[in-house]
Amino acid sequence: MNTAVIRTNGVPTKGVRTDVVNTAVLRSELRLFRREPGSLFWILVFPTLLLVILGSIPAFRETDPDFGGLRPIDGYVPVGVLLGLIVGGLQSMPQTLTGYRERGVLRRMSTTPVRPAALLSAQMVLYGAAALASALLALAVGRLAFGVRLPEQPSGYALALLLAVLGALALGAVISALSRTTKIAGAIGSAVFFPAMFCAGVWMPVQTMPDVLARAVGFTPFGAAAEALNQAAAGNWPGWDHLGVLVAWTVLLTAGAARWFRWE
Repeated sequence: MNTAVIRTNGVPTKGVRTDVVNTAVLRSELRLFRREPGSLFWILVFPTLLLVILGSIPAFRETDPDFGGLRPIDGYVPVGVLLGLIVGGLQSMPQTLTGYRERGVLRRMSTTPVRPAALLSAQMVLYGAAALASALLALAVGRLAFGVRLPEQPSGYALALLLAVLGALALGAVISALSRTTKIAGAIGSAVFFPAMFCAGVWMPVQTMPDVLARAVGFTPFGAAAEALNQAAAGNWPGWDHLGVLVAWTVLLTAGAARWFRWE
């Protein structure tokens, strides 16, 4: 059985399983996460709030040929789904991890049986779960408030969403790896954040972009995610090219984060 040593008031305590240690770290990080109303608002509330604002515009509830006969609000639901994971992965998580490194938390943890990797895993679980909760909230509000149809290919939609979350977390890990301070993390995160929102379709849904621009955006992780979600929402299995782009970005970004990440 895999065990670890936990220090209690400086006294080593043996015989505690590492899964218990990891669970304790996750619970601790969850308590801290719940004390961050700003992060909770921007990840959980803001995407749905933006959806409500757009849905309150009468023209967004009328069918539009540019949206393939759908209403603009129908096209913006996948955007709202992606927005929460973009905020969590690119803005919130890098700031948290870089802050831990900047304050020496990770360095101090490296001298204890509670490995820094447990903290990194806990952060990815929390922000991944928050992104998924935000996506479900956007889908629910879109359905209940504006009659937006739920995804007609739920399995494909779930797969595309999961890959999008993993890609966002991997990109956030790269930002954390390249940032020595929270100010640098904020600057890099902001520089990546706005192009990511554009590719996800915040200002112009992908299906309304010119063909050349849409094809180019489709090679980015969030552009590919938007295309895959739109296809699944319409009842089709997401294109393997879009899923492949998501997988490729996730693998490359994860490899980069693992190579460049430093605990201190």
